[in-house]
Amino acid sequence: MTERIGPPTVGAEREVLRGLLDFQRATLELKCEGVSDDDLRRRSCPPSTLTLLGLVRHMAEVERTWFQRVINGEDLPLVWSDHGDFQEAFTVEGASVAEAFTAWRREVARAREIEQAAVSLDVIGYSPRWESDVSLRVVLQHVVSEYARHNGHADFLREAIDGTTGA
Repeated sequence: MTERIGPPTVGAEREVLRGLLDFQRATLELKCEGVSDDDLRRRSCPPSTLTLLGLVRHMAEVERTWFQRVINGEDLPLVWSDHGDFQEAFTVEGASVAEAFTAWRREVARAREIEQAAVSLDVIGYSPRWESDVSLRVVLQHVVSEYARHNGHADFLREAIDGTTGA
């Protein structure tokens, strides 16, 4: 079972942001734990095509984009699209569950390395999407909010699959 340590309630800014992000990451993993491959692909609210598997794939893109591409300035393609289409991550027909979780965990690990190696939260990267410089502080806050938003979606998806709530 995935261990999820509660979010920090006190501490220095960087440790709090790091802890909140890890809490959100663990929440997504918990929402997917014990779910069959077929159910990870299940849409709960047609016509929406949103699935738990699509969320995992999307969050791999989020991790790669904000930490490797923006903060580190690496010229990398997206995980699931060679031509920069973030929506392709949500397409799960033919997608491998194992490959998706492996990619997500790899991107999380690399993001952690980049964040921990940064000398401060004031490290600056460039976001082409926002057409602006952004600090590591803003990236951490943005990725926390991205997870929180999608973990809300994961709540509904998981409840529709087997009635599981909470986490």
